[in-house]
Amino acid sequence: MTKKLYRSDDRMLGGVCAGLAEYLDTDPTAVRLLYAGLTFFTAFSGVILYPILWIIMPEKRQNG
Repeated sequence: MTKKLYRSDDRMLGGVCAGLAEYLDTDPTAVRLLYAGLTFFTAFSGVILYPILWIIMPEKRQNG
């Protein structure tokens, strides 16, 4: 079975960070903190990146 990157249902805003955490098999809080830190230290480029990922990443579909 191949892994696919989806926005998660465990979302704070759009499910992007939680979806990345599920794909990487790690804690969503760690991904959110890393994202916030990278956003702060890269002149807030994450503010532009997050909406782009929100649009590009498909939403996880429920089975049934």
